[in-house]
Amino acid sequence: MRDQYNIPREAEPLAKFLAGEPDISYHEGWADMVRQATAEGRRFSRVRVVSFPLTNYTRFAMWVAGHTREAGDDIRYLTREQATGLPPYDYWLFDSCKLLKMRFSEADEFLGGEFIDDPAEIVQHTYWRDAAQHHATERDEFLSKHEQRDDRR
Repeated sequence: MRDQYNIPREAEPLAKFLAGEPDISYHEGWADMVRQATAEGRRFSRVRVVSFPLTNYTRFAMWVAGHTREAGDDIRYLTREQATGLPPYDYWLFDSCKLLKMRFSEADEFLGGEFIDDPAEIVQHTYWRDAAQHHATERDEFLSKHEQRDDRR
């Protein structure tokens, strides 16, 4: 749901990307883990909600997603307008039975997560996840469809 994430280990790769010298090597550990997990039959999927014009961080994350999808990381996109009715925060669902609500500072720094075990709340978040996935589109299709909205391209 955020347009920016202030992740210290991404500072240098983001700067390189913005300077026209992208380097995906920092993300290989994630890609290796996803590749192994998907080979074992697990699924990795996310929906990202984005604003226009795209932020530098969003453009960077979309570039990274072009590489990690080859490992099995399925990241899809919704415009902020399409995301009405979704909660205004990030969360992860694990096997549709464990919920982790993410917390961030005003400076977009990750503060931690809160595991929720209330079944009704998990069901609600599963509904939101399914609705988001139903309406979200794959990265290349999303960029093609919305390229005129991103005046920085």
